[in-house]
Amino acid sequence: MSTTFRSRITARFGRSYLARIQKHGIGSSTIRLLPEDLLMLLRRDGLDPVRQLATARAAAPVFRVSLPFGMDAWVVTGYEESKAVLGSADGFSTDFAHLATNAGIAAEQSPGGLGFSDPPVHTRLRRILTPEFTMRRLRRLGPRIDAIVEERLAAMEAVRGPVDLVHEFALPIPSLTICELLGVPYEDRNDFQQLAMDRFDLFGGTTAPFGAMSASLDYFRGVVRAQRVKPGDGLLGMIVREHGDSVDDEELAGLADGVLTGGFETTASTIALGSLVLLRNEDVLNRLRTDDTSTVPFVEEVLRYLSAVQMAFPRFARRDIEIAGVVIPRGDMVLCSLSGANRDESYVMDDGRFDPDRATASHLAFGHGIHRCIGAELARMELRSAYPALARRFPGMRLAVPPQDLAFRKLSIVYGIESLPVHLR
Repeated sequence: MSTTFRSRITARFGRSYLARIQKHGIGSSTIRLLPEDLLMLLRRDGLDPVRQLATARAAAPVFRVSLPFGMDAWVVTGYEESKAVLGSADGFSTDFAHLATNAGIAAEQSPGGLGFSDPPVHTRLRRILTPEFTMRRLRRLGPRIDAIVEERLAAMEAVRGPVDLVHEFALPIPSLTICELLGVPYEDRNDFQQLAMDRFDLFGGTTAPFGAMSASLDYFRGVVRAQRVKPGDGLLGMIVREHGDSVDDEELAGLADGVLTGGFETTASTIALGSLVLLRNEDVLNRLRTDDTSTVPFVEEVLRYLSAVQMAFPRFARRDIEIAGVVIPRGDMVLCSLSGANRDESYVMDDGRFDPDRATASHLAFGHGIHRCIGAELARMELRSAYPALARRFPGMRLAVPPQDLAFRKLSIVYGIESLPVHLR
């Protein structure tokens, strides 16, 4: 990232955001006020959801919690119940205005894009993006993804001593892929990664992710302005050429930020955590290395088992609506636990084991309904390239630290591991 970009971000958000935190007392103290029934959605025990989540789901897959800023929220942990909420666009809204009205978040912090919009705005924006995410269009990225993976493997092979799979493998693959897709300058990669990661870690305070979103949007506004002058071959250039002024700069920056949000940190965390699964399951690693037909079921089980995105975007009931016999009042917030739903035994007989022979293609790792992740197939392409290549190149890789020394994120919407040091040989 250029010095100018870094200075602009610091000047605009550093002083004002810290002042707002100091004035209003927003931070880890606010997080401590959140009820445990809500915090458990953001915690893990290693690779598994915390035990309380299964206990709560067995007692009631839909239940109410009271939030400290004076509103009720409903937690949904069951598979069918989550599908019912996520699949009902007419029953539930994701419009950011609800957060601005009910949760005390400033309206100008809206990231825009698909995640926080309803039809017809959502329908129009998704129609613009969808052609670029069809398998026919994505296939052109396949060779580049494979090349990125091979470049990272070669770079790791040249290193003496332990290698951190998070920073040397899991982060660069989706980062470079998103740069390729969007047409973002490669020299911005490192800070580009940090902008994406900051929005998912709640230890900066409950509103810290919105500060990171604002910084990301500011960056993309600059990229969009450059694309208006000289459209490139990436997604942003394509939209500028094909849609012109029918998509304004703010909408286009929001779409780019949404692609970053959905396609970078989520995929990076899944690659890293899935690599840990391989390290813990030598038989699975060997099978992935020698049997090409095992890649697809392995990836689908990784997505279900890990559910790196732990919680879906908040929904707000458009009217009094019944889910699993529980009436959710109009205006109340609904939070669906994707990690809870994907471990629901009414969906799959989950005994805590990683089992790539399970039939789990109907998991909710990418969400469900009109807000299902538009980049799901791109993520699958990256995972299907990364895992078998890693297994083939380094079949004898092993952890370089005791398992108990691995540091996982403690409280995060997107679960992850801070580092994964390994001996490659």
